[in-house]
Amino acid sequence: MPVLLPVSMLVFIPTYNERNNVERTCSQLLALQPSANSALPAFDILFVDDNSPDGTGAALDQLAKQHANVRVIHRPGKLGIGSAHRIGIAYAYDHSYETLVTMDCDGTHPPEYLPQLFAKARESDVVVGSRYLNKDSLNEWTLFRRLLTYGGHALTTTLLGMPYDASSAYRLYRLDAIPRRLFELIHSPGYAFFFESLYVLNLNQFRIAEVGILLPARASGQSKMTMSEAWRGLTRLGRMCLSIALRRQRYLLRNIP
Repeated sequence: MPVLLPVSMLVFIPTYNERNNVERTCSQLLALQPSANSALPAFDILFVDDNSPDGTGAALDQLAKQHANVRVIHRPGKLGIGSAHRIGIAYAYDHSYETLVTMDCDGTHPPEYLPQLFAKARESDVVVGSRYLNKDSLNEWTLFRRLLTYGGHALTTTLLGMPYDASSAYRLYRLDAIPRRLFELIHSPGYAFFFESLYVLNLNQFRIAEVGILLPARASGQSKMTMSEAWRGLTRLGRMCLSIALRRQRYLLRNIP
């Protein structure tokens, strides 16, 4: 009879038009489910789908029927990746998970790095899958994506004073160490959520570590990062920096009742 391990970790994945990727990603994660002597805890998987017109939602419902540890939340439309992450974070706190992993569904965040993220969390509160620790990490990406990624990294490093991969969505959060109200300070609905959230964590002196990852080209479908999304993210970054200079105190937990 198999040993039932307590489930203490949630893997959260937002989706929009990922019909051709969800089954593969789910299978790769399920293959990592630990045995009784594994260093990786048992985990559930939560997908949040933004009413994908390609049938992603129906595919996810089928996976949830097949696997007891797969959950699906359907939203009425494309409401922004940042707001989807806030849904995933709230779900994790509501259901008392100790650890939350966030990742993309397009194949650019290989689940094989999950054990490394978890191991690094023994000495950290947040672990980021970084694209900059390995010089070959982005070799398979298009020139546009590489320039956009390096440009955003230069901005967050220079303007926010963070040496981390602040726009990476591949993360592990120690929810048993991070108070829920910290995430209430973060309001970005789109891609700006990532650098805003890491800035708030860094400002409040939570321990941040990185694990170097190699990012392959997306497995199927098209990137959700459009020129307009990129511009909105950079604009949000500029507004954030101005706000930080004028009202830096609002991001400090000790100033929140």
